[in-house]
Amino acid sequence: MKKEARPIRIDRRLTGSNMIDEPLQQVIQFSLRDYIQYWYYTLSDDESFLLEIRQTVQNALVQLSTRSKEVDWQPYFTTRLVDDFATHLRVFRKAQQRTIEKEDQKQKKDAVEDFVDTFFEVEVEMEKEICRDLVCSSPKDEEGFLKDLCEVLLYLLLPPGDFQNKIMRYFVGEILARGILLPLINQLSDPDYINQYIIWMIHDSNYNYEAFMNIIKLSDNVGELESVRDKAAEELQYLRSLDTAGDDINTIKNQINSLLFVKKVCETRIQRLQSGKEIDTVKLAANFGKLYTVPLDNILVDNVALQFFIDYMQQSGGQAHLFFWLTVEGYRVTAQQQLEVLLNRRRDGERQTNQTKDLLRTAAFGVYEQYLSEKASPRVVIDDYLLAKLEYMLNNEDPTPEIFDDAQRQVYDVMLRDERFYPSFKHNPFYIRMLAELDMLKDPSFRGSDDGDGESFNGSPTGSINLSLDDLSNVNCDEMFQLQAYISDTGVCNDHGKTYALYAITVHRRNLDGIEDIWKTYRRYSDFHDFHMRITEQFENLANLLKLPGKKTFNNMDKDFLEKRKKDLNTYLQLLLTPETMKAWPTLANYAHDFLENKAYNKGKGGFARKMDTFVNPLRNSMKNVSNVVKSFPDSLAEGMTKMSDNMGRMSERLGQDIKHSFSKVPPMLPKSDADPEHFRVSAQLDDNVDDNIPLRVMLLLMDEVFDLKERNQWLRRNIKNLLQQLIRATYGDTINRKIVDHVDWMTSPEQVADFVKRFRDAFWPNGILAETAPRRDKAIRMRTRVAAKTKLLEIMPDELKHIIGAETTRKGILRVFEMFQHNQLNKRLVYVFLEGFLETLFPQYKFHELFSKLHSRSERMKKYKQRLQSSQTPSLQKR
Repeated sequence: MKKEARPIRIDRRLTGSNMIDEPLQQVIQFSLRDYIQYWYYTLSDDESFLLEIRQTVQNALVQLSTRSKEVDWQPYFTTRLVDDFATHLRVFRKAQQRTIEKEDQKQKKDAVEDFVDTFFEVEVEMEKEICRDLVCSSPKDEEGFLKDLCEVLLYLLLPPGDFQNKIMRYFVGEILARGILLPLINQLSDPDYINQYIIWMIHDSNYNYEAFMNIIKLSDNVGELESVRDKAAEELQYLRSLDTAGDDINTIKNQINSLLFVKKVCETRIQRLQSGKEIDTVKLAANFGKLYTVPLDNILVDNVALQFFIDYMQQSGGQAHLFFWLTVEGYRVTAQQQLEVLLNRRRDGERQTNQTKDLLRTAAFGVYEQYLSEKASPRVVIDDYLLAKLEYMLNNEDPTPEIFDDAQRQVYDVMLRDERFYPSFKHNPFYIRMLAELDMLKDPSFRGSDDGDGESFNGSPTGSINLSLDDLSNVNCDEMFQLQAYISDTGVCNDHGKTYALYAITVHRRNLDGIEDIWKTYRRYSDFHDFHMRITEQFENLANLLKLPGKKTFNNMDKDFLEKRKKDLNTYLQLLLTPETMKAWPTLANYAHDFLENKAYNKGKGGFARKMDTFVNPLRNSMKNVSNVVKSFPDSLAEGMTKMSDNMGRMSERLGQDIKHSFSKVPPMLPKSDADPEHFRVSAQLDDNVDDNIPLRVMLLLMDEVFDLKERNQWLRRNIKNLLQQLIRATYGDTINRKIVDHVDWMTSPEQVADFVKRFRDAFWPNGILAETAPRRDKAIRMRTRVAAKTKLLEIMPDELKHIIGAETTRKGILRVFEMFQHNQLNKRLVYVFLEGFLETLFPQYKFHELFSKLHSRSERMKKYKQRLQSSQTPSLQKR
């Protein structure tokens, strides 16, 4: 007897969105075809089993879709995800520090394994309840974890009848765990895949020679250097085999020179690493040659330089002088603004009160009491007649922005001339570190090879750390001739109704054979401006040395003004053409010679680009001004007075004690705890009461970990917060939270989800065929991909960030993030952390956190940590 088969109808609707259901059905079809059908049809031609499995998978997807629609994903994407990433980075950073501390006791061959072990030890200390070492290090434990997790998910998503079918449950679980999740996690954890993805994400930006040479010179990976060296040798062999003539020969020669230099740098770096002669550039520079002298004026208005000066002044006992100078600077800016508001209201005929002046007087008295009175501790000592004059003005006159100017000037002179302060600072390690952060530190480590032959690359005896590849493309102009130039005359021209100033530049060029050429060339200010933009973009640290006089909109044809500008431009030219500058940036001589040639100057930028740079650069420089930190801009003129009246009564504290405390490395208001905050997750230190602006909290949290800012003084952290607030308000105003919500909604929209599913389908089944396991790429290719990815990351860092936290700190932070992604086991840990957070968000009513603790409980590290914790608690209990 044969029973008639019951037809099974499959409802193809899954998510309620056709654009998602269509590619999702294809994924189901391909999975069944490639993981079940190919062996099932050898046993039976009855399709009811296949249809039942398909129905089971669809039921699970329907439940998953329904659940995901009920979840608010905004907290996960804006807080949980970022916290997980930042905490992973914190564990990595602490593992790095711990490895460095004990690296002398370990052998190099076990360095990678030892680092991974240290990483998971730090994870146990931070997570307290979970250690994922087994899942990330043992394939067998990883498969078991995924099978257990899939069984739990099927229990939650399948109807009870389907879940009780053990055979069906086993097949679906195997497909999910070993067919989909495991290959996906392996791919996302592969460092080579991540490096390729980084390059793809930043494919719009061109490779920067300067960033590339930085990566080569700073690399401590012999494999990277060998792969670049071998590729350069291969390219050299190809170029030398070409049969060319005419103009092409010069191009080829330049390319050969460039490749020879890259090959030489790689070989020298490899030799230095293998011989163990690697020396910290900062330590080396401290005892070598001459250093740039950064004037005190520049230090006081540059955030990066100022933080090192603050550290030094605290160490040398001069913090009161520096804090007084900064506080007066903030008082002046605030007073100027409030008096301007008062003047504008008077012009508008509004009724005036003495409230603003009274508040300013209160603030001025607060500054006096904090630093200059006999009660001040420590007290800033100034001349008696200045102190008497100040006391008289405070008691008998209306407060003015300039009331402290004389005292501030004398304090400045003390800091400038007193041997304890600025003169000694220039010989202190803090000064060396400051130059490194400003990218103004010479790097003597590339003077030549280690065998003492004194050879230098391309004739540059003390190349800058940031030499570009162009330094090697041509023979240096400095080797062929020497340039001198000065502005000898100034005139005013009128061309088609446009009036502009013209500067006559007398140029002297002395060739190697002793012959001297002299000529005159004529340039406008706009030519100088364009030239300055070109060279400061090509040599990023040059902007710290060369300062072009600013533009003037009105009365710019005035005779006195033109004479002053002539003097300033002459100073600019002399500094540009000094031998020290030319040696630091060898290729700069080519640009200077082109600019000073007796021909029409070809501007490198269009008018709009020049105007944009003219607008942006002052904004960029203003970010560095100290007043941005201590002043309080009113949100509007109407709100300004209200805000000032609310806050000015406490201004003495803000401009005095609070500012003074804010410079200390430990916030004074936080009680000292025995527990190191570094041993907790990042979110544990996030104070929601400080600022409820989601993007600001997220960016500060990330920047703290990426650039290790908690180790720096609070002055720097205040500047970063202030900068981010300005950028957010300037870019989005008050709509930033709305935009974040909209972006999260967009990420979870049917269109985007459908796009994700299509990408998954195309990656696993290109053209509908199951993708074969990609062969592991050659080691040399993977190493060159590492170099390319690091170069891309380094070159996209904005100059504003370097100006705020320093070039060296920026480089170290970016390279730390990159290095974090170069460990397969660590990448797996991050993927599993994201997966766990996703499931805890998707099923908040179930105790997934406890489940993961049990699944990871087999870790031996976890057991040892709990035993140590119990043994450390036992003596304290006995004492009680």
